[in-house]
Amino acid sequence: MSSKHLSQEEFFDKLGHLFSRRKGSDHGAIYLTQKRLTYDPGEQSTTAKLFPDLPPNKPLPIIIRATNGKSKRDRSDKAKLSTVVQPHELEAFYLRYADICKAGMTTLKPRDKSKKKAKAKKKKATS
Repeated sequence: MSSKHLSQEEFFDKLGHLFSRRKGSDHGAIYLTQKRLTYDPGEQSTTAKLFPDLPPNKPLPIIIRATNGKSKRDRSDKAKLSTVVQPHELEAFYLRYADICKAGMTTLKPRDKSKKKAKAKKKKATS
């Protein structure tokens, strides 16, 4: 993943596009992760480079990532999005993030669990 993070506006636009590309698709996944950026004064990490003057006792920013679950064989279409959200922007960010995720998830097809249930039923019957 590149170290360049998108602006929040770009992130929201591309996340909406990522959800819309999955609309009606038979397979695929979208992975959403969030992680607090850490600050370790003894280690020159990416965070320390991004926020060199950030004191360790202040609230830390959060990195939000979204990727599509392309197969290992075809990684050419893999999308990786990330943005950094400052503590004072979190409330507004999460409101918009939730709206986009809710709208996007309604277009996704639910997982077909019938095969899994049939397999479990068969296993239970043989036991």
